[in-house]
Amino acid sequence: MGKKLSIRIPNLNHLASKHRTAVATVLFSLPTAKPDRSSTGKSPKWSARAIKSFAMAELEARKLKYPNTGTEALLMGILVEGTSLAASFLELMELDFSRFEMKLPEHPPLTEPAQRALDWAVDQKLKSGENGEITVTHLLLGIWSEKESAGHKILASLGFDDEKAKELSKSMDTDYVPSFQ
Repeated sequence: MGKKLSIRIPNLNHLASKHRTAVATVLFSLPTAKPDRSSTGKSPKWSARAIKSFAMAELEARKLKYPNTGTEALLMGILVEGTSLAASFLELMELDFSRFEMKLPEHPPLTEPAQRALDWAVDQKLKSGENGEITVTHLLLGIWSEKESAGHKILASLGFDDEKAKELSKSMDTDYVPSFQ
């Protein structure tokens, strides 16, 4: 009646170490058109929130079956991620993105403006000379830097402007979301 069930669990340590390596590789890099930016050959790392925002942008693009991941998808990724300073800043502006219809594919390639927005974020981090990660705020301001992009036009039509970008840029190196009470 009181039989014990014994389950043998194999040693999975070898898989765990491979998994950590893969995660580290994914967590610290996003596509770049400029692999050699600095004379040291080192490239700054992306924050976990920025990586998640990018992943959410790609997911939105795939869900909506769009042929590219553009700045508008990057913008949606920031909003979907939702926990960064940049996302909170956009939420405080009470933006209504529901009126914009995006038709976004399976592993969508980046548009040129979206790639330039990512590259802008990396370049700004390198120019700052500060250690740390590239944040979602870098990503949002990279979108804003692409004046002719869909993401920039969406932001502008919803009231984001150079003054707001300047205000947000003061906190570019943090993903900390202050309490706005």
